[in-house]
Amino acid sequence: MGFLRPEARAFLWRWREVLIGGAVLLFGLWLVVGPGFLLAVLGYAGMIAGGLAIWLGIQRARFRGAGGGAGAVQVDEGQVTYFGPLTGGSVALRELVRLTLDRQLFPAHWRLEQQGQPALLIPVNAAGADALFDAFATLPGLQTERMLQELHATPHQAVVIWQKSAMAPAGITLH
Repeated sequence: MGFLRPEARAFLWRWREVLIGGAVLLFGLWLVVGPGFLLAVLGYAGMIAGGLAIWLGIQRARFRGAGGGAGAVQVDEGQVTYFGPLTGGSVALRELVRLTLDRQLFPAHWRLEQQGQPALLIPVNAAGADALFDAFATLPGLQTERMLQELHATPHQAVVIWQKSAMAPAGITLH
């Protein structure tokens, strides 16, 4: 797509799931209205799939930043790794105890904390940071809409987005 300006190309890439979902929804609508009853069932399924793709695409597009930040993020089999110019590290999602959005830093940073390890700070605009949406979605009880609202809020403070539920203290038994 060399005929598009880089800004337009970035906009289309950011909203790609919404655009694809819209195309699937329109094709499903055409199958329902157009050819006849035989393809209507496929059309309804396509409309449902397109609607779900649009809903998910809107959430992902709201999560994606402008990019161009320092460092790169890689998510591989439940392991989040950040390669930064000054810092870096990795955190296993199953061992994560707290996820915080720290807007006191510029740009805002995700703070991933696990027991006994220093916190991993990842800029929200790091390369590959959009993969964190799917990684964070696996956390039990995470409220995606709240996370997206906090990501776009303006107060300069740290906000806990997710915290592992408190488990029974060691040494206490039921009997």
